Amino acid sequence: MYTNLASAHHAKIWRFFPVSSKKKTSRITCPIQCAIHFRPCIDIHKGKVKQIVGSTLEDSTEKNTLITNFESGKSAAEFAHLYKQDGLTGGHVIMLGADDASKSAVMEALHAYPGGMQVGGGINSENASSYIEQGASHVIVTSYVFRDGIVDLERLKNLVDIVGKRMLVLDLSCRKKDHNYVIVTDRWQKFSNLVLDEQSLALLAIYADEFLVHGVDVEGKRLGIDEELVTLLGRLSPIPVTYAGGVTNMDDLERIKFAGVDRVDFTVGSALDIFGGSLSYKEVVAWHQEQVRLSRL
Repeated sequence: MYTNLASAHHAKIWRFFPVSSKKKTSRITCPIQCAIHFRPCIDIHKGKVKQIVGSTLEDSTEKNTLITNFESGKSAAEFAHLYKQDGLTGGHVIMLGADDASKSAVMEALHAYPGGMQVGGGINSENASSYIEQGASHVIVTSYVFRDGIVDLERLKNLVDIVGKRMLVLDLSCRKKDHNYVIVTDRWQKFSNLVLDEQSLALLAIYADEFLVHGVDVEGKRLGIDEELVTLLGRLSPIPVTYAGGVTNMDDLERIKFAGVDRVDFTVGSALDIFGGSLSYKEVVAWHQEQVRLSRL
């Protein structure tokens, strides 16, 4: 039953992760941020900056299911420079493929904004430190530590040994299943057997500096945010967490602020005018700056 866990101690830990848990959530009180921040993003596919519907991305080239919302003529480095110019930190650059063009584009972005961006997509124990050396503030990991649908704690601990907890972000992107939010892996195509709840968040926070959580059911579709998920994250995450998915207009930012009780950061993709949408990037940055100002009063 616990084939990827190295000891009975690990098996004991695993019992904290019931798929069918109906336990009611309770608020965790902890000394983390009380201000909401805009975390910018750069998604790279085949070397180009794109906005796609993530749930349509397949490893197989036999299926032509990819839905692309936008492809930019600007490079990843140009977007990184823009974020640096506007003083936005903690954003993420994601490789949506392991091709050389995408890896090169990521490196250019890191060099344009050293220390200002997190990197995700194909991160493992062999390459994690190289991205830190090239200027990433953090590496973002998901499928590498959620192997065969369960948490591989040995891999997770190994990554902490290599880059340190302070530079590790766990991607806990999830979908709704049987009234629970269940973490999905492998380009969001496979359900793990890990429910996003108070116990799983508390345990995984031992190993990570932050969480990144895409609401996969609404991501890239401009359907509005998953307010229930934001509420869960605001109540239960014991470390900084960034929500992504469905942001369409400025009202959605206020909803995240309220539902996440000022403890959930956010990112915006397809809706932004810099990515072909109608939501003003400059207006979002101004809103972010106002939230930071208010938090200092």
